[in-house]
Amino acid sequence: MSKVSFKPGTMIYPLPALMVSCGETPEEYNIITVSWVGTICSDPPMCYISVRKSRQSHAIISRTKAFVLNLTTKELAYATDWCGVKSGKDYNKFIEMGLTPIPAQMVKAPLIDQSPLSIECEVVEIKELGSHDMFIANVVNVCADEKYINPATNSFELEKANLLTYSHGKYYSIGEKLGFFGYSVEKKKRKK
Repeated sequence: MSKVSFKPGTMIYPLPALMVSCGETPEEYNIITVSWVGTICSDPPMCYISVRKSRQSHAIISRTKAFVLNLTTKELAYATDWCGVKSGKDYNKFIEMGLTPIPAQMVKAPLIDQSPLSIECEVVEIKELGSHDMFIANVVNVCADEKYINPATNSFELEKANLLTYSHGKYYSIGEKLGFFGYSVEKKKRKK
């Protein structure tokens, strides 16, 4: 395989394409689309988002110290993109995209009802980085759409939600299952 040097950049793809909701009151509710997002700790559960200082949501999250990560789906692709390119200064994104805000249980920010999974977050640190600031947060609650919970196994079957990903300027739905965590070292069952 031949490799060539490419200019330094953020080339870790694919990423989730999430709608982040924020705001304490319906008058200031806003949605920002982010892909600079990730898990940073499992115990306690923590995550981060990185947001440009110029975005309206940056000021809201800086003040309220709260946001909700709303996973997006193939069906939400248009709304996800639209909420990322339009400003909340000019539009009420919930109304424009026909999305339903519902109160979060643990933070002062709305969930997006159409999302299969919403993760409520409390900001514990804001790290200035350059073009973006990183909001480091504790996960304080997760709200799941019950249609993706298998009652027989009490497991969340998120793969059935047609999740949306982002890769170098384009959106994709997740493809076929290739394995599961630990499948490469799983012991084979002996035949009797």
